[in-house]
Amino acid sequence: MTTVQHDAPHGAVTILRVVNFLNAVAAELKSRHEARITRRALAQLSERQLSDIGLTRDYVDAL
Repeated sequence: MTTVQHDAPHGAVTILRVVNFLNAVAAELKSRHEARITRRALAQLSERQLSDIGLTRDYVDAL
């Protein structure tokens, strides 16, 4: 009986790992960008506006 192995092409695993790493980096950069936009928007709100949505200036500064 013959056993057939289905090996991935040479370098395929390495390429997959690189692509996965780059996807993770891109997701982290996107997350940081969105957080920066949120912080900037919250920083522009007045104390009254922050209070209306249940936040304080200290909370915004801590972000």
